[in-house]
Amino acid sequence: MVGPMISMGNNDLGPPWLKPLLKASYFIPCRTHGDSNKSECNYFCLDCMGNALCSLCLIHHRDHRIVQIRRSSYHNVIRVNEVQKHIDISGVQHYVINSAKIVFLNERPQLRPGKGVTNTCEICARSLLDSFRFCSLGCKLEGMKRGDPDLTFNLRIKYNRDSFHNSESEDSSTPKKLRMNRLIDTQISSDGSKDSGENYSRFNDEMAFNLSPATPPINSYRTGRRRKGIPHRAPF
Repeated sequence: MVGPMISMGNNDLGPPWLKPLLKASYFIPCRTHGDSNKSECNYFCLDCMGNALCSLCLIHHRDHRIVQIRRSSYHNVIRVNEVQKHIDISGVQHYVINSAKIVFLNERPQLRPGKGVTNTCEICARSLLDSFRFCSLGCKLEGMKRGDPDLTFNLRIKYNRDSFHNSESEDSSTPKKLRMNRLIDTQISSDGSKDSGENYSRFNDEMAFNLSPATPPINSYRTGRRRKGIPHRAPF
């Protein structure tokens, strides 16, 4: 069951960290750890919403939400399994790079669409598959700024149906014998009179009619071992 959407930012334009994520400068030397071999900034902290981070900076963000930015064809990308936990990326085309699904952060304008292309990005006109509207997260954000009510970065909460039927779920996981005893106990405890034994007997009799009959015993029709008959020689 799908519940109400979570509000993530002003004007429904996504969480407050989305714009800093798209505008940050990646794959440049870290200002703090520039002398290290691992000083390339390819991480971003969704909680601090500051500049890009290098791997040595992550020690100061142990309990924060960190995403890794990667590079493809000189453009910044992020893996789908990392970003879709935080925002709704529907409408943005996925690409597969090194056996992993990714989405691009910002637009990639294309002056001439490919031959036979029937669908392009609504913002930068890049060629897309028919089931997508945008080529990047940045293009979807620009589409939302135009006031399209069908676009959102807000995630939807998925409720478990069992949460609305706790009693039914509990009974379904309880063995039949225990459920029967629970019903008997409930019947007895609900009556505050002294003749609880009569209630128990009456309830037990009522339950006997509802229960399926027991499996009949298997009767053996062989009353004893048959004696071996007199052997006869075959005729010549």
